[in-house]
Amino acid sequence: MAAPCPSRFPQPCNEALSSSDAALVAARAAQLRYVNDLQPGITRIPTRNGFVYRNPDGSMVKGSQELTRIKAIAVPPAWTDVWICVHANGHIQATGRDARGRKQYRYHPRWRSVRDQAKYEHILSFGSVLPSIRRRVAADLAKPGLPREKVLAAVVCLMERTLARVGNPEYARQNESFGLTTLKNRHVQIRAGRIELDFRAKSGTHHHSVVSDRKLARILKNCRDLPGSELFQYIGEDGEQHKVESGDINEYLRAAAGRDITAKDFRTWAATNLAVVALHRLAEKKPTNRGLVQAIKEVAQQLGNTPAVCRKSYIHPAVFDTYLQGGLRMKLASTDTESYVPEMWAIERQVLGFLRTWISGSGSQQTLKVALKRSIKIARGQSQGAATRV
Repeated sequence: MAAPCPSRFPQPCNEALSSSDAALVAARAAQLRYVNDLQPGITRIPTRNGFVYRNPDGSMVKGSQELTRIKAIAVPPAWTDVWICVHANGHIQATGRDARGRKQYRYHPRWRSVRDQAKYEHILSFGSVLPSIRRRVAADLAKPGLPREKVLAAVVCLMERTLARVGNPEYARQNESFGLTTLKNRHVQIRAGRIELDFRAKSGTHHHSVVSDRKLARILKNCRDLPGSELFQYIGEDGEQHKVESGDINEYLRAAAGRDITAKDFRTWAATNLAVVALHRLAEKKPTNRGLVQAIKEVAQQLGNTPAVCRKSYIHPAVFDTYLQGGLRMKLASTDTESYVPEMWAIERQVLGFLRTWISGSGSQQTLKVALKRSIKIARGQSQGAATRV
């Protein structure tokens, strides 16, 4: 059996819906219309005193109720090409371009709530198929030459080892910020089986990581030796060089998992595991606000996120909820991990079992929704309290 790619964790199915289908189901669950900005919408026109708004038929928006709704969306004044949904229950309420030309969205509050629930429930699905992904990665890394599957497997393995983002060509062009698929040869140093990555990541954060793995280092060196400045390239069946794109990684993951898995799922899974590890160290003591804030900061530092983003978008709220109730250590200890899976670390098996037990034994969606709201409310208060105490 193939061992998992060593991760940052310390040592102590059925076919899924497509993304668009899942989004449609989520919108219906929230009693919202699933919309997009290709549909006729309200436009915003700047004036000397602010803005006026036109309906799709060209008439002015005058109703006080509709104007109140539009103002409540709080579209930033600097946005251009603003589109506003004509339906108060549209899952997207507005889109526009920010000062850098990037497309931005304003969603209906109920849409965010439903999507948060779906996102955290998706962690269970990801944890279940992670062994299959790792087996596929190990098999592809052993292939000769530099075929597509081998290079994509190398990116996935490095992604697990470093928790780096997959990358976005637009960010690389506009902001000189990089992820794994947009790395240049200058961003990596390879010496004696040691890989050192050093680059400007998303939001201007500095990413530096070191991985010791002779097989992976050899693959990266062979990639770097190919003509061109891009680090990750492969030799296609046509005998030509091809650059790895972020879409290639997600396609590879979906094929390996048999489900709708993306690169971001690795970071969400890692964040939840790292939070469990951090809070487990504190579980012998009485749960405190300061302890929770410190754990969030530790995870955020490893992911290269702000604590607020890490808490809201990456760590499963069941972890916070159980810790604050004083039951984290007991829950982990009682988790059934007898079904040994060689492609998973012990802590991962515990976390997967813990999440399964938590959801199945606590009312699923409704309890998840309550826990999410509670953890966000408490974490916000703790962050403010910690700032005043320091």
